Amino acid sequence: MGIAHHKNYFVWFEAGRTEFCRRRGVTYREVEEMGFFIVVAEASCQYKKPLRYDDRFVVRTILRDATPKRIVFGYEVLSPGERQVLATGQTVHIVVNRQGRVCPLPPEVLERLAGPDPDGT
Repeated sequence: MGIAHHKNYFVWFEAGRTEFCRRRGVTYREVEEMGFFIVVAEASCQYKKPLRYDDRFVVRTILRDATPKRIVFGYEVLSPGERQVLATGQTVHIVVNRQGRVCPLPPEVLERLAGPDPDGT
């Protein structure tokens, strides 16, 4: 069919989320070394227009909500130049400790995540 497989959007959301966090000085490795894990509890995607193989695109990631135990990210997959919305999505995450119990993130980590993008973009 030449259309990107639906499961790929979740991989792209993860890449966008990882970069969003990295730009704010929070890496998954750092969080895990502190003994916390930010796990996906829910994921959704609404496909608006087909993305074809070899098409270029942009993933825009925003932080919709952040509490010590729950983080919600929103996503848009956009055509080059951000002219058309190809897909939108959301992931809901919970924070757990090494024993798998829900627990709060350290305040300084949450503050960095919720803070402004250091590049102003």
